[in-house]
Amino acid sequence: MSKDIIIKHHDPDVMLSLWHVTKRFGGLTAVGDVSFRIKKGEIYALIGPNGAGKTTIFNLITGVYALSEGRIIFNDGVVLGQGEHIIKDDVRETEVRPEHKKPYDIMSRGIARTFQNIRLFKSETVFNNVLTACHSGADYNIFQTLWRFKAGPKWLSKYAHQEEALRQKTEELLKIMGIWEYRDMIAVNLPYGQQRKLEIARALATDPKLLLLDEPAAGMNPEETMALMSLIREIRDRFDLTVLIIEHHMDLVMNVSDRIFVLNFGKPLAEGTPEEIQKNPEVIEAYLGKEEDADGHA
Repeated sequence: MSKDIIIKHHDPDVMLSLWHVTKRFGGLTAVGDVSFRIKKGEIYALIGPNGAGKTTIFNLITGVYALSEGRIIFNDGVVLGQGEHIIKDDVRETEVRPEHKKPYDIMSRGIARTFQNIRLFKSETVFNNVLTACHSGADYNIFQTLWRFKAGPKWLSKYAHQEEALRQKTEELLKIMGIWEYRDMIAVNLPYGQQRKLEIARALATDPKLLLLDEPAAGMNPEETMALMSLIREIRDRFDLTVLIIEHHMDLVMNVSDRIFVLNFGKPLAEGTPEEIQKNPEVIEAYLGKEEDADGHA
C-alpha cells in the first residue's frame, strides 16, 4: 500500500522537499528514508563520510536514477517518485501516478548541477562550452546556429538578435566566474580549479532556480577554496538561487552554509545550523569514531 504525502499549508518559501526518499540497487540500500526541505534562497549542505549516499541523492533529484520509494517535490510543482495520494488541508486529492522524469526534463524546469567528475566539452573553447548551455533557452538549436550562414538572410533576420543576446550572456557569466581571460582556451587545457568554475558557469547558463554543486572545491588549494566561498554567496544573491552543495572541505561547508544535513551509510544522521552540526556528538562519532577508554572499550 502506498503512503500518503501530508502537505499541510504548503510553505511557499520551500524550494525542494524530499519525502521518505529511498533508493535500492538490488539488495543494497544506498539511500534509506531521507526527508528534508530546503527553503528558497538557502545554501544547504549535504555532508557525510565517503559512501554515505550524497551523490546518489543528487542523481535522484536530477532524474539520473529513479526512486525506489518516496517523492521529491520541486518548487511546489515538479514531482518525481512513486505513486501516492496527496492530502492538502485534509482534502484527499487524486492519486499521482508513478513517474520518472529524464534529466533534460528536470533541467528545463529549473534544476542545474555540476558533477564530482568534471564534465565539459573538453575539445571546445571555454566560450563555446557556456554558449552551448545558453542555447537551452533559445528558440533554435545549436546546429541551426552552426549552419546560420548557409541558412541565409531569413535565418539572420529572425534569430541574429537572439544569438547576440546569448553571446552577451556568455560573456557576462565568464566574467562573473573570473575566467573571461580564458575564453579562447580549449577547456581541457584549463587549470583544474578554473575547469570547476567553467562547469558552474555552464550550469548557470541554463537559468536554474536550484543549483546543485557536487564537490565544487575538489582539487582546489586553500586560497582557491576561500575565494569559492565568496563566489557561491555572490552567485546565490546575484541570480536569486537556492543552492544545494556536497562538499568534503569542512571549512567551506561551515562558512558558506545556512543549514547542513548529515548522512551516514545512506541514513539521516543530523540536520541543523553549522554551529549545531559541529557540536553534535553523533556527527563527531561518524567522522572521527568513538574514543576508547584505557581498557579499550568504546
